[in-house]
Amino acid sequence: MAKGNISIQPLGDRVVVKPVGKEELSKSVSGIIIPDTANKEKPERGTVVAVGPGKYEDGERVPMAVKVGDTVLFSKYGYDEVKIDGEEYYILAESSVLAIIPKK
Repeated sequence: MAKGNISIQPLGDRVVVKPVGKEELSKSVSGIIIPDTANKEKPERGTVVAVGPGKYEDGERVPMAVKVGDTVLFSKYGYDEVKIDGEEYYILAESSVLAIIPKK
């Protein structure tokens, strides 16, 4: 279905996410540096770069709620790490996405 600029197409209700860099998470909006211990149990954040076509339920395909370009929060332990063209990505089920962060 929708596909970003990477050479991978997730299956079913899977989503490929480009994680936000650790340096972007280690500072607050005002520039205060946050220690790693404060970030350990928070959900992960990233940008959706590819989505699967959706899963089947009762013979009908359920459309995906997320789309390429969405910034999302997702479960810290609900993904698989992969490297594609030297870049790190996470593949996760749509059910592991906790929220979509609206663009301002």
